[in-house]
Amino acid sequence: MAIKLLYVAPAQNDLIDKAITLGNRYTKTLGLLKPPAYSKAAEDGGLLVAVEAEEVIGYALFGLPKRSAHIRLAHLCVAEEQRGRSVARRLVEEIKERYPQRLGIKAKCRRDYNLSAMWTSLGFVPHGEVRGRGRDGEILDGWWLDLGHPHLFTEVESDALLVVAIDHAVFADLRGRTYTTDVEESRALEAGWLTDLVELAYTPQLVHQIRDIADTAERQHQRAALPGLRQLTPAPAAVAERTAALLSVAAESLPDLPDDDGALRRCAQYVAETSCAGLRVLVTRNPLLSRLTDVAWEVARVRVVAPSTVTLHVDELRQAQVYRPADLMGTDFRSVEVSPRAEDELVAFFDQSGGDDGSAFAECLRCLTADSVAWRRELLRDGEGHPVALYAWALDGRTLIVSVLRTAEHALEETLARQLLFLLKRLGRDCGAEMIRITDPHPSMVAKAAAGDDGFFEHDGGLVALLVNVCGTTAQVEAVAGGLARELIVEATTLQEGMPAEVAAVVERAWWPAKVIDSGMPSFLVPIKPRWSTELFNCPATLLPRSQVLGISREHVYYRTSGHRGESVPGRLLWYVSEGPSGVESQMVVGSSRLDEVLIDTPDSLFSKFEHLGVYGRAEVHGAADASGHAMALRFSDTEIFPEPVTLRRLTSLARELGLPWSSNSLISLSKIRNELFQAVYKEGHRKT
Repeated sequence: MAIKLLYVAPAQNDLIDKAITLGNRYTKTLGLLKPPAYSKAAEDGGLLVAVEAEEVIGYALFGLPKRSAHIRLAHLCVAEEQRGRSVARRLVEEIKERYPQRLGIKAKCRRDYNLSAMWTSLGFVPHGEVRGRGRDGEILDGWWLDLGHPHLFTEVESDALLVVAIDHAVFADLRGRTYTTDVEESRALEAGWLTDLVELAYTPQLVHQIRDIADTAERQHQRAALPGLRQLTPAPAAVAERTAALLSVAAESLPDLPDDDGALRRCAQYVAETSCAGLRVLVTRNPLLSRLTDVAWEVARVRVVAPSTVTLHVDELRQAQVYRPADLMGTDFRSVEVSPRAEDELVAFFDQSGGDDGSAFAECLRCLTADSVAWRRELLRDGEGHPVALYAWALDGRTLIVSVLRTAEHALEETLARQLLFLLKRLGRDCGAEMIRITDPHPSMVAKAAAGDDGFFEHDGGLVALLVNVCGTTAQVEAVAGGLARELIVEATTLQEGMPAEVAAVVERAWWPAKVIDSGMPSFLVPIKPRWSTELFNCPATLLPRSQVLGISREHVYYRTSGHRGESVPGRLLWYVSEGPSGVESQMVVGSSRLDEVLIDTPDSLFSKFEHLGVYGRAEVHGAADASGHAMALRFSDTEIFPEPVTLRRLTSLARELGLPWSSNSLISLSKIRNELFQAVYKEGHRKT
C-alpha cells in the first residue's frame, strides 16, 4: 500500500494521537515533547505525517519562527521497522516544497547518537554546535539544509535567547534527585531543540529555598547544580519595594490567598526579583504562585507561566521580552558628547574583555581625541543620568567606522542595542556612507548578537554591514551590493528577480535602506490620524519637547478595523497623515515601515499580545474594533521618516504620471498600491533639496 503524506489539521485527533504514540517510542533520542505541543504544531501547520494502512509510520514536527526566515525542525521520526524506505527523505522534501520561500531548515541532534550519515544523506550540512543543558552536558550538532536562496555572506537572523527565571519547584524537577511522572512538564524545557532558544536563570529566592532543604545530600546535590543556570542578582532595595507592592495588590484583589509559613511572600519575592532583573517571564508549577498571574502582570509586567507554556509559545514570549519599545516611551534618554577627562568614569559602567582591567579602555577613549581622525564620542544616559550606551564614530571616505560600541547592563539593554545599530545605519546613510565597519575588538556581547539580525558579518576582525541606498530593481540593488562586496573581496550575492516576499524582506533588512521593487514583496498605503502619527513617530512634531529614545523605536503596532484590504506579510507601508489643521497641504505621506505581522482578533486579545509594543491603551484598541467585535493589528518595524514629506497633491501627481488609477477612495482606508508608486513616493521623500 502506498505511503501518503498528510499535513495534520487540529481536528484530526486520531492522527495526532498516533504521532504522539510513535514519538513516545523514541523519547530517549527525540527528547521529551508533551502532547499539547503536537496539537499546537498541527494548529500552526507544522505537523506532517507519513501514513500507510491508516497507521502513522513517520512524522516531522516543525516550527515557522515569525522573526526568522528558516524552518525549525524539532522532531523527524520514523518507526524503526519502516526505516530504509526513504520516509524521512520524503517528509523533508515535502516541507521544502511546501515552504520554498524559507531560507532553509535547521535541526539539532546529539553528537553521541552518531546520526551524521543520516543528516548528510538528507542534504543537511553541519552548522555549528552547542552544549546541551542536560545532566550529562551533551554536545548538540547543528544541521542546515539550504533551500537555495542568497546567504547574504552570513545568516542574517540570530536566535536571540529568551531568558526565563524559574522557581524552586521547576528547579527541583530539573536538578533534584527524586523522579516522579509529574516532573516531565518541567524537563521538557531541556529538550535539545530548545537549547538555543531558551536560557534558564535563577534569582536569590531560589538559593534561599535550597538552603532550607533539611536533607543534607539533597541540599548539596541541588547546590552543585546551580552553576548550570544563569544567576540573577537584582538590587535588594528595588526588590523589597516591588515585593511590598505585589503583596498590597494581592491582599486587595485576592484576599483568600493562603500564606502558610510565609509562602505568599516567597512567591511575591520571585516575581519581584524577576522583574527587577529585567526579565519578563517566570516559570513555575507552584499553584500558589500561579494564582498571582494577574497581579504579577499588573504590578511588575511579569508573565507567570507553566513550563508547557514556554515550550508551546517560545516565539511569542521571546518577542515580548527582547522587543520592548513601550518601556522606552516617555523615558528621558539623552545623548551627549563624552567630555575630556571623563573617560575613567565610564570604565565602571562598561565591562572589559581580554584581561583588561579598564585602563586600556580608558586610554583608548582618550586617544580618540588626539587622533588625526575627527572622532565623535557619543554617550547615552538614561533618565537618572546613568551611562547605558557608548559609541565612537568617524567617516572614512564611504565607510562609517565605529571604533567603540558598548552597552551597559540595563533592564532594556537588548532593546537599546538593537536601536543603536539602526541609529548607526541611519547615521551612515545620512553621511553618504556605503558601509559600516565596527572595529571595536570587544563590542558588547548583546550588541554583537543583535548585529546578525541587521546584516553585519565578520570581516578582517570586525563586523561589517553594507548600506545599499537603492530603491529599485533586483539588478540595480545587486549591482551596488556586488560592487561593495568586491571591494571587501567577499563573494557577491546573486539575487533573483521576482524573489519571494520573505526573502526580499531579509535582503531589505540586511542591506538597509535597500528596497527591491520587482520582488514579491507588496506595498500598502496606510492612512493615520495626526494624533497617532505624533505618538508613534513624532510627526507632525508637537510644540512641547518629546522624549527621544535613539530616534524612532524599531517596532510598533497600529490598530484599525478588521476588514481585509489585501494585507499580506512581509510588506512595505507608506504612512499617510489623513487630517490636519491647515487642510489639504497638511495631508501627506510622512514615512515608510516594514510590515511584519497582520492579526485580527478581539481587542482584549490584541491588547494582551501587543501591549509591550505600542502607546495604545485598552480603550483605544476597543475603539478600533468594528461591529464584528474584532480589530486588526499591524505590527511594523524600522520606520523611516522622510526628510521631505510627500504632500497629497504630489502623491496624486505621481500616481497619474505612472498611469495608475487613482481616486480619493484610495486614501480612506488601508489600500494595496503598486510597487512602482511606492518607489516614486519613497524617492520623492528622500530627494535632495
